[in-house]
Amino acid sequence: MALRAAVERSVFLSQLLLTGATLVLATISFIIDPSNLASPMFFAGVIGIFTVTGLAAAVPWGRIAKTWIAILPVLDILFIALIRQDQPLLGATLLFVFPVIWMSMHFGLWGAATSVVLPAVLTWGGELIRDGGTAIDPAVLPRLGVVPIVLGFVATTVYTTTRRAAAQRSLLQQQADLFDQALQSSRRQKQTLDELFDAVDFGVIGFDGSGRVNLINRAQREMVAPFGVGDGAIVPAVVYREDRTTAYEEEDRPFQKALRGQVIDRETVWFGEPGEAQVAILTSSRPVIDEHGNYDGGVIVFRDITAELKAVKARDDLVASVSHELRTPLTSIVGYTELALDEDISDSTRAMLEITSRNADRMLGIVADLLTAASESTQTLLMVFAPCDLAQIVRESIESITPVASISHITFTTPELESLVFDADAFRLRQVVDNLLSNAVKYNVPYGRIDVSLTATSEDVAELRVHDTGRGMTDSEQAHLFDRFYRADSVRNSAVHGSGLGLSISRDIVHQHGGELRLESARGKGTTAIMTVPMKEREAAGDASSESKVTP
Repeated sequence: MALRAAVERSVFLSQLLLTGATLVLATISFIIDPSNLASPMFFAGVIGIFTVTGLAAAVPWGRIAKTWIAILPVLDILFIALIRQDQPLLGATLLFVFPVIWMSMHFGLWGAATSVVLPAVLTWGGELIRDGGTAIDPAVLPRLGVVPIVLGFVATTVYTTTRRAAAQRSLLQQQADLFDQALQSSRRQKQTLDELFDAVDFGVIGFDGSGRVNLINRAQREMVAPFGVGDGAIVPAVVYREDRTTAYEEEDRPFQKALRGQVIDRETVWFGEPGEAQVAILTSSRPVIDEHGNYDGGVIVFRDITAELKAVKARDDLVASVSHELRTPLTSIVGYTELALDEDISDSTRAMLEITSRNADRMLGIVADLLTAASESTQTLLMVFAPCDLAQIVRESIESITPVASISHITFTTPELESLVFDADAFRLRQVVDNLLSNAVKYNVPYGRIDVSLTATSEDVAELRVHDTGRGMTDSEQAHLFDRFYRADSVRNSAVHGSGLGLSISRDIVHQHGGELRLESARGKGTTAIMTVPMKEREAAGDASSESKVTP
């Protein structure tokens, strides 16, 4: 409907321009010589143009084919030719410009050509008729030649300008369509992200380079609502450190650090006042960098881990309680078994008691590991540093584990171990070496091999390597090796027993010695455990023993 109205309006306005010019020309002609209007040819030309104007206004041109509209400028050319034929000196030839512009603009190349050729034919034909139909007066030839030349330039200019404008409009329309598509896509993505952020159960805050918050999801609003934080705020005014009582200084608060573009990795803060209901929040943030490498805002994530911390504490309390309850009867079993073994008993009875003793010792070891793991958050682990020989510790550990390895026909390959003496806790290092060798035996294959090497590097660091020819581990299993209570799915349901604590405790012991413990493994190619410990002396006797907290 709108398109039809636009077409009809364009047709009428195009015709109206010629009508106005014709009216002015007729008025001037009447003023100069009133008798001109009495000429039938002049009068017919003027009335014809007015009639065409009436047709332009009355006919619904928007409902018929565009080609039919060309009748109007063609009729205009005919009526202008009548006016010029009657009054050649009046300047009516200039009126040809209006239909030329109209046809060149709206009817393409054929319209432009027609609008030039038709006036030229009519003009030359009119002169031929005026001169008796035999020949044209040579004196008027220059004037007649100018008409098609001028109209040709006008038509060419209008046609090329129209095509260029149409191409620009098409390009602009394409760009507008692309922009609209991009805008719609951006809106859909924003809506999807908003829905996604509102669906997750952790808080998300986004901000731009100037620190203005531009995103707060539903979980974040719900997280801070119980602490009197209104819609205009994003976090409580006061938050506390991990001890739950020490408030952060304003510039040290995680959100303020995130606004400065700092990276925050899993920092725990507490919402709520001490003595009241508090919530533990795990906080992480990352800055956003634009394409020029400049800081452009960031994102900070808040996750409620209160339930997780309570579950861990409840588990540790349960493990500690059960372990304490088990230790007393197990100690009694071990003691009485050893007393029974000292008696004069039959070989069969001795064999059964030895089995009982070994399993009781194993249970005591597991209980000790459980107690160590459960106590790490509340107690300290005593470390006694004194000169010790790591090579001797390794030899004793191999000697102790060899009977167990021989059951599966596993052999040890050990080059000559050179003495490495330095200050360390011999008991704790023996615990680490025992664990590494025990794992190498448990997760090896029958008739497998264990390679043990001990060297001192140029940096005065002792390096112990324990390589087995066992089943190896996947990358996903290696990612959780040092997690407490973790056991890989491949061995969880196997005959290989374990608590999932040995490596975690061993790594903590090595860390307390200033060293590192890592494992390298590939599925089907075995595992290599690498322990590095600095060989250094303690400066003062007062440092010979120290208490340090075991940290996971």
